[in-house]
Amino acid sequence: MEAYAKGELEPPLLEETIGASFERTVAAYADREALVEVASGRRWTWAELDRDVDDLARGLVAAGIGQGDRVGIWAPNCAEWTIVQYATAKVGIVLVNVNPAYRTHELSYAVNQSGLRLLISASSFKTSDYRAMVEETAAQTPTLERVVYLDTDDWARLVEAGRALPEGVVADRLAQTAPDDPINIQYTSGTTGYPKGATLSHRNILNNGYFTTELIHLGPEDRLCIPVPFYHCFGMVMANLGCTSHGATMVIPAPGFDPEITLRTIAAERCTGVYGVPTMFIAMQSHPTFAEHDLSSLRTGIMAGSICPVEVMKRCVDDMHMAEVAIAYGMTETSPVSCQTRADDDLERRTATIGRVHPHVEIKIVDPVSGETVERGRTGEFCTRGYSVMLGYWDDPDKTAEAIDADGWMHTGDLAEMRADGYCNIVGRIKDMVIRGGENIYPREIEEFLYQHPDIEDVQVIGVPDERYGEELCAWVRMRAGAEPLDADGVRAFATGRLAHYKIPRYVLVVEEFPMTVTGKIRKVQMREESARRLGL
Repeated sequence: MEAYAKGELEPPLLEETIGASFERTVAAYADREALVEVASGRRWTWAELDRDVDDLARGLVAAGIGQGDRVGIWAPNCAEWTIVQYATAKVGIVLVNVNPAYRTHELSYAVNQSGLRLLISASSFKTSDYRAMVEETAAQTPTLERVVYLDTDDWARLVEAGRALPEGVVADRLAQTAPDDPINIQYTSGTTGYPKGATLSHRNILNNGYFTTELIHLGPEDRLCIPVPFYHCFGMVMANLGCTSHGATMVIPAPGFDPEITLRTIAAERCTGVYGVPTMFIAMQSHPTFAEHDLSSLRTGIMAGSICPVEVMKRCVDDMHMAEVAIAYGMTETSPVSCQTRADDDLERRTATIGRVHPHVEIKIVDPVSGETVERGRTGEFCTRGYSVMLGYWDDPDKTAEAIDADGWMHTGDLAEMRADGYCNIVGRIKDMVIRGGENIYPREIEEFLYQHPDIEDVQVIGVPDERYGEELCAWVRMRAGAEPLDADGVRAFATGRLAHYKIPRYVLVVEEFPMTVTGKIRKVQMREESARRLGL
């Protein structure tokens, strides 16, 4: 049987804009709670949130920002981020998400590449002095006319200027927006060269947020705790748009992820769902105060970003009460989700797979060389097609053509296999695959095996250069609190007789943390360079 699958067609796609969808929810649930920002104690009903969204939208129009112009947001999670997201959507402005971890080089690239006219920014966050970086790059960013700092009077002035405009200006602009208009640019961390600006439409992200949360049965009674970053699809699409399209409450626990604050927020706000990458769930579950928090309100949530270790999933269900937790898989270029487990899937499907095809989407696994669809059970490149595929990379037709073929299939660069039951499994990146003496090795398989070691809390496996075999395996391990550090002999002793000899890591490095992108993705390129340096290869 071919490794091809097509998602169900019910319920139908939402053929409307983000602004129209938002206004429908406001009309239905005006007096119910829409948004909670725990750090400041601020709360909004849907009617109040809509008023603030419209006030900002009028301010942006008064500032001369036209339909299709680009406005950036450079800030950690906060209520204003969400307000900016919906205000720009209502008046047809393309929102550019600027990664909070960016430094001057990346900032000036994103500003120039997207042609940003206005930037809404925090003044600082953690070790980032955003204001200093904006000033430092001013000479290199000629299109940027204005910067609005969130923690100054700038925001009030921007909103105030809009009060002079007639009431109907937002409705007029909303009426001119169309579902297929570009509305969001997200820069994907290019592993080589500059990041690429994935350009997403209302139709792309509104529907993806809607169907992702349909599958976890989100509704107006639900309260979603959102510790994942807004600047990424996980926060702004799967969380915010998922909530606003269903009338669920958005709860922002903190500007950045903090395991204890997240646990405290779930308990205090009686959240029914929580999102995270596996490392976030590991951090919550291994926090010393974990048992002190009442998490009994939880029912569901989504884990994405990488495959969930079995033990972590068991604890989500048993200790965090998340009986309906789902695994989701995707990428920014596909809005993001193309596969997801279902609320009633068993533990095996939730830990051994990334789920099955999403509604209204097609997927197939192809031979990376020939492009032919492989049989189920065989490894190949994961491709997807449908409403969720981005419009393209902003102002980069060549890179777009490399990613999306003539038939509309997005080539993800992920190596996957589709099982007989249609559930899929990611076995690595095409470029992460390690070739040792002619054997193809998928690091994921070895990571899953090493998770079973009682002293290992987290593990990542990479290939490092080797004169004899071309590549050898190196495991980076994080030890559980109080455990003795492991060495290569210890890992070999644990794996011998259970893993083929060529899959047993030759090198083991014990580390406190892994290099990560802001979205919680492991930077394996950086790990390879660092390993080669530390091991003198």
